Amino acid sequence: MKYVVIPVTPFAQNCTLVWCEETMRGAVIDPGGDVETILQAVADNGVRLEKIMLTHGHLDHAGGTADLVEQLGLPIEGPHKDDKFWIDAMAQQGQMFGVRPPRAFTPDRWLVAGDTVDVGNLTFDVRHCPGHTPGHVIFFHAPSRLAQVGDVLFAGSIGRTDFPGGSYETLIRSIKEQLWPLGDDVEFICGHGPNSTFGQERRTNPFVQG
Repeated sequence: MKYVVIPVTPFAQNCTLVWCEETMRGAVIDPGGDVETILQAVADNGVRLEKIMLTHGHLDHAGGTADLVEQLGLPIEGPHKDDKFWIDAMAQQGQMFGVRPPRAFTPDRWLVAGDTVDVGNLTFDVRHCPGHTPGHVIFFHAPSRLAQVGDVLFAGSIGRTDFPGGSYETLIRSIKEQLWPLGDDVEFICGHGPNSTFGQERRTNPFVQG
């Protein structure tokens, strides 16, 4: 598996282009905006996009989805249906943060715990990790020991829980029950900031000690 992280929008959100080296088929994970920048990365790497994958429904992660679908007709997989209210309120999210209101959309496939998502010859395991949002999911590629965790966990921090549907206790439980069992050696791409490993965060992240 190959990937490139593409920071987008004033939120510096980590959109990720992932692709299968054997087939050169790929997916965009969390296209928050700046669609032309994302498409340039796709072209630069010679990737044939086959789908969009979403960890959750917040504007900085999903705001460019409708535009990308309009241009390329790609199917959308994720998040969990409990984030439907966030996606339906995409325009209101834009007004809240003072950015051009993005359009709402309907995923072609809502994801649940235990699902898998295929990209070329790659298979990602889906884990439901509520807390930051109720419908947040993460994507784990076991052969690469790499996880895409959205805004569940960051290097040295965790996702906010003060938005509607958020819960600090639920988020901590998701991290400890859904992320840690994958292994300390797993590297993760988070929604904002640098990569880290689950082992590093278990040892040093003050929010998830004990």
